Amino acid sequence: MCLAIPMQVMEISGYRARCAARGSERTVSLWLLQEDDLAVGDYVMVQLDHAVRKVSTEEAQLAWALCDEILAFPAAAARPLPD
Repeated sequence: MCLAIPMQVMEISGYRARCAARGSERTVSLWLLQEDDLAVGDYVMVQLDHAVRKVSTEEAQLAWALCDEILAFPAAAARPLPD
């Protein structure tokens, strides 16, 4: 299973963009979003170094809030899955 994370577009050069999230930066492909009108400051969901969907600021914040909630769940409280 792959997980897409929200990142903010910092710079665009052709079909590549420098994106940032939580102190981490990476260059991602915009090839799958050719039809979208992307601009610096927009948020995209990034999966395996490819922007797969443009999202609103609110959607990006909600996605990070959910990730924070999952990561805050104590490992000791996790129960094994039934067979």
